[in-house]
Amino acid sequence: MENPIASKKRTRQIQESWNASTKKSFGQNFIVEAGVVDKIAKAAVLNPDGVVIEIGPGIGALTQFLCEYAKRVIAFEIDPRFPPILEKEIASDHLEIVQQDFLDVDVDALLEPFAKTNTPVYFASNLPYYITTPILFKLFEANEPIAAITVMMQKEVADRFMAKVGSKEYNALSVITQYRCHLKRIMDVNRNVFWPSPNVGSTVLQFTFRQDQPKINESQFVALVKACFVQRRKTLLNNLQTWLDGKEKALALLAQAGIEPATRAQQLEVRDFLRLYESYTKLNLDKEDEDEN
Repeated sequence: MENPIASKKRTRQIQESWNASTKKSFGQNFIVEAGVVDKIAKAAVLNPDGVVIEIGPGIGALTQFLCEYAKRVIAFEIDPRFPPILEKEIASDHLEIVQQDFLDVDVDALLEPFAKTNTPVYFASNLPYYITTPILFKLFEANEPIAAITVMMQKEVADRFMAKVGSKEYNALSVITQYRCHLKRIMDVNRNVFWPSPNVGSTVLQFTFRQDQPKINESQFVALVKACFVQRRKTLLNNLQTWLDGKEKALALLAQAGIEPATRAQQLEVRDFLRLYESYTKLNLDKEDEDEN
């Protein structure tokens, strides 16, 4: 691609001509290495006939390449300065720009028309680090199908998403995400490919939704997993007896699941948490049901 936006020279030209300096309040860091955004775009667009939804396009470094590989790109941008820049600097018939905070978007309503026509939908983003988890969990909770989510995020957060059982990074976020998704590390990204440079390294992860997990009440499962990790150094018995308001309930739950009371949450794999959840429902320990009764 000639004269890509993802270069220091072009980025500075756009910023100067449009008076579009980065805003710390929006966590803006622009990618200035074309090879990086090209690789992200190629990974994100698994089918050129699908629709790509980009969250936070900024001045269009990634958007420009997404429009090369996909027939339709819908970009949601919160900063009102950037839609005119995208329209002028990219000028692609493939691009539709929506000036809106994506956290306010009804995701199922957005996805429904594509689901009706069996059109695959891919999400792609160089997300501001402070909204990575809220955005991802908003997408995870969608009822309509999403083919894949490809996201640049802080490396430390990516490591937690992908953490293996027993590691220091393994936590409730790891379990909940790995229950829902297959994860693939696309690439690690040096902080020097951004302008301005962030203080930390970044990683691009791709999430594809699992089809092999049992259908469960996810809000209950999430609450149970979080309760198990609430104090990492404590045993499951200690954490669960606090959450269930009783030692006997916690002991009964662990016995039903075949898990030793002295076990810690970071020692359990996803399948172990699913077994614990199954026992939780069998014993009718749902706290909401108890409150209703």
